[in-house]
Amino acid sequence: MHDVQILSDIATAIVAATAAALLARLLKQPLILGYLLAGVAVGPAMGFGLVHDHETIELISEIGLILLLFIIGLEMDVAKLVSAGRALILAGLLQFPIGLAIGIPFFILIGLPQGDGRFDAAYAAVAVSLSSTMIVVKLLYDKFELATLPGRLTLGVLVFQDVWAILVLALQPSLLDPSPLVVGASLFKGVWLIVAALGASRMFLPRLFAFIAKVPELMLVTALAWCFLISGMASALGLSREMGALIAGVGLSTLPYNLDVIAKVINIRDFFVTLFFVALGMQIPVPTPTMIAIAVATSLFLAASRFLSVFPILYRAGQGLRTSLLPTINLSQMSEFSLVIAALGLSLGHVSPETVAMLTLTFALTSVASTYAIASNHEIERALTLRLKSLGFADKGGAPETEGKKGEAAVVFLGFYRDASSILHEFEMEERQDRADSMLHEIQVIDFNPEVLDELKRRGVSCIYGDVSSQETLHHAAIHDAEVVVCTLPDSILKGTSNLRLLKQLLRTCPHAKIIVASETITGARALYDAGAHFVFVPRFHPAHRMAEVIRTAREEGLTQIRAEEYKALLGRDEVLS
Repeated sequence: MHDVQILSDIATAIVAATAAALLARLLKQPLILGYLLAGVAVGPAMGFGLVHDHETIELISEIGLILLLFIIGLEMDVAKLVSAGRALILAGLLQFPIGLAIGIPFFILIGLPQGDGRFDAAYAAVAVSLSSTMIVVKLLYDKFELATLPGRLTLGVLVFQDVWAILVLALQPSLLDPSPLVVGASLFKGVWLIVAALGASRMFLPRLFAFIAKVPELMLVTALAWCFLISGMASALGLSREMGALIAGVGLSTLPYNLDVIAKVINIRDFFVTLFFVALGMQIPVPTPTMIAIAVATSLFLAASRFLSVFPILYRAGQGLRTSLLPTINLSQMSEFSLVIAALGLSLGHVSPETVAMLTLTFALTSVASTYAIASNHEIERALTLRLKSLGFADKGGAPETEGKKGEAAVVFLGFYRDASSILHEFEMEERQDRADSMLHEIQVIDFNPEVLDELKRRGVSCIYGDVSSQETLHHAAIHDAEVVVCTLPDSILKGTSNLRLLKQLLRTCPHAKIIVASETITGARALYDAGAHFVFVPRFHPAHRMAEVIRTAREEGLTQIRAEEYKALLGRDEVLS
């Protein structure tokens, strides 16, 4: 009967989360707010007490927390941090310490305890110093601003914040005994685990994942096994399991298979993360007027702290008012990672439930406000620029008001088989002839055949391991900046999708690109044109040299005239086997 009760509680939590998430979606708010609201509704404090075994829900939800941090680690690009510009490195290194330096005194001043085994002020300062990757990336992605200079600076600071969060997770177990020996031991264990995980990712994991790459079903199981192995090692060393999951993700992020792992793990993660935020909502006590007042003050302080810890650094680094202000506005919310750290602090006895509830309320307030702030970030930036100029701030002529540099891949091939190979050969022949308009180095291939990818890399062609049928793969590959997207695989070869379904995804993901898809039949080609394809590749009609010219024309001139001619020709064909 206990097992039946657990299943009933999980079902209740998921149904409530779905209803609240639909409401949040209708109101154009972050889904996390819906999940928290669902937890409040089914919980014992302010809700209807529909979930009885909330301790088990919280235990199961920890899996979601581990998977969440695993994917955050997978998405961290350590190489980009190393090669980042001076402005980004300075902002990433200094923003978090400045946030702590001004945050701890502020929270002590407004009455949060600090000392005698309590660390509420320190936890609150850490929480408001981290911004939400989930909210920022989603909103900037929808606005096509991820590739702009302010967008890249925003993402860079978020990645540095993740690194700072790793250090916080390493130090959390030692806070009650903060002697140099204990803290040093925790840091040593953390560094050892990082070195061991990264060492394995260089020597052992590439061979393992290359071996299983041709069996996509094993990719998910192997990635999860690696995640829970490192998470268990962290727990055995006295560190948090969540820190181990983050390190496991960083270890896999250097492999060419990380996008495919993200695409496969993300749906499982979403289920368990939903339970995590519902469980967190169930712990929220009835807010008192004092708690609400502190949450509002904390929200205002968070926004002000970004203008003290992000804007001055970027401005002093010569980025100009616009490029300094936009990341400052974009980062003015609290991170879901902050709730993770606060929840761990509560389980360790470092903070009170009231402080966690206050931070959860602050997360809700800043998430809602940030949704509107990022949507109107350029209008806010222009108003602030005028105000700062009137106060004597000189605009140092940073990045111009135009969009940032597009991604290196102007042409993206989704999947790679014989037809794509023949088309690529045409571009290789142009490269050998030293044509000035050669496009070979502007092409990127996404496919999950490791042997093909190895050969493409040997030939100097950019490529990504991933399943093109997955929307998450396309999202994380950042193809929204491509000028031409090509799929030469007919439906008989595509697995898990079709050219029509892929076309509809691409029209949403990269609305400015010219989309070329494939069909083996005339009726299928007509249907793809009717659905919005810019060109339909029919293998028996279009040889490789013709397709190479179509791709070049798509990039340089557009396909309006060619599309009309091709569609008219298809309408005129009345074949026996169409």
